Amino acid sequence: MEKNTENTLKWVILFSIAMGVLESAVVVYLREIYYPNGFAFPLKSIIGHIALTEIMREASTLIMLLAIGYLAGTFFTERFAYFILTFAIWDIVYYVFLKILLNWPESLMTWDILFLIPLPWVGPVIAPVILSLMMIVFASLIIYFSRNNNRINVTPREWFLLVLGSLIVIISFCWDYSAFILNQYSLSEAFSITNRDSLLTLSSTYVPDRFTWWPFLLGFGIIISGIGLFTKRNTHRTVP
Repeated sequence: MEKNTENTLKWVILFSIAMGVLESAVVVYLREIYYPNGFAFPLKSIIGHIALTEIMREASTLIMLLAIGYLAGTFFTERFAYFILTFAIWDIVYYVFLKILLNWPESLMTWDILFLIPLPWVGPVIAPVILSLMMIVFASLIIYFSRNNNRINVTPREWFLLVLGSLIVIISFCWDYSAFILNQYSLSEAFSITNRDSLLTLSSTYVPDRFTWWPFLLGFGIIISGIGLFTKRNTHRTVP
């Protein structure tokens, strides 16, 4: 591999940290406007161009993470590694600087709204932090093994476990909010454009009840099994 991996890694980490600081700054501004007395559920109703701007910001963040992964890596699996590495460091740094700037979250069990696309993801802060630490480990393994094998890959079986586990984890984040909405609307009504304003009004009364740990832990375990298979297979291929 005709590339200075250490130098690339250094700049990717620096970019991730800067992106996390920038993200926390944006949230500081939003909370000053909408939550001057401190963030708490239920969420304030954000509609119109502000809501659209927030969704565009989240989508743009994903594009930025994908872009840095593409530019840093030289083949698909390595690019995926840099993508999840950037994502994980960004997410952890985001919480670190919110703690520094706002003294929030109060603890790792504090509830947060994690994402808005296609519907709100909510959960205790410790959950995304656990996932971020796992992504850092997996990305590091890929980068380490790629030094000995320029075309390292993730097998279809491993991808299946990684994707399946990720989907189950996402379900765990959306579970409580979805149950809250479906107590008031049928599934077809919840996705109906004509009910959008009513849905937004109802969402502004949502307070998380409990986090469904069992699907989160199930999904996390499936992801870990995929990482384990990848690690075992490539450890055997590594040349001392």
